[in-house]
Amino acid sequence: MRAIGNFLWFILGGVFMGLAWWLIGLLAFVTIVGIPWGKACFVIGQFTFFPFGREAISRKELNQKDDIGTGGLGLLGNIIWFIFAGLWLAIGHIFSALICFITIIGIPFGIQHLKLAGIALAPIGKTIVTKELAAAARKANAEAAVAALRKGA
Repeated sequence: MRAIGNFLWFILGGVFMGLAWWLIGLLAFVTIVGIPWGKACFVIGQFTFFPFGREAISRKELNQKDDIGTGGLGLLGNIIWFIFAGLWLAIGHIFSALICFITIIGIPFGIQHLKLAGIALAPIGKTIVTKELAAAARKANAEAAVAALRKGA
């Protein structure tokens, strides 16, 4: 089912927003300073081409520890990203979602565009993984939180 969803997504418009991500990535690479953002654009652009079966998850949630993108520098990076590119990509995804919502078949694609719009606003500190891996990470975090609560009680 994922393969069919990804195929339909790609031919019915996902390719355009994926190319938009890659275009922003190329522009970021040209600035030299924007290379970290450009790399993220290519990763998320590939995710935008075929989003079904995968999801974006915080690296902190996945690894259970902070890194440079999930701390204060990541927040600063997301603010800079939002100003220069994130808002425009999010608007593109929202516009695409509205077009998808016109038909009943397009509703799942519209929902996916809205998820991608959220990622477009603040992509620093996120990674793309399979849905199964994301669920396993969330389960492990929940088990660790329960264990910590039991120790403290």
